[in-house]
Amino acid sequence: MADTTATNSGVPFVEKLKSYVKTQKGTILAAEILLSFIIIICYAASVYSGYSAVAICEMIMAIIFFVVFMMELDKQFALVNWLWTDFFRAIIGAILYVITSLICVIGGAGDGARIAGGVFGLIAGLLFAYDTYTIYLRIKSSRQHTAASTGEGV
Repeated sequence: MADTTATNSGVPFVEKLKSYVKTQKGTILAAEILLSFIIIICYAASVYSGYSAVAICEMIMAIIFFVVFMMELDKQFALVNWLWTDFFRAIIGAILYVITSLICVIGGAGDGARIAGGVFGLIAGLLFAYDTYTIYLRIKSSRQHTAASTGEGV
């Protein structure tokens, strides 16, 4: 008898992937991964390929958070505050992309791949900043939904 559970195990993953990419957070994370990959390619073709470290780190972190949120592992591992961790990941990514991209665009005379990587990096910085803003709105709304004790009923 053939084991039929092995072939069916991939179907829920693909369905989760398709449904998660259609959400706002999934679209943002997928765009971050794609932009980081494009930036890695641009910086790899450049004379100064050292700037690709930021893109590699941010792409790996975006992939990790994409998988965690897609598979709903954030609900299983409640020890980590995933919302705040994602907030710090996005804000650090935005800051690092803007800084390195400005350096590449300003000092990249004669190196088209470096300038292209810098331009895509500025776009990625804006995307990471938008991700930071959406996460901030979720943090703010989650704080308003929790009732705070006023001490008047004591």
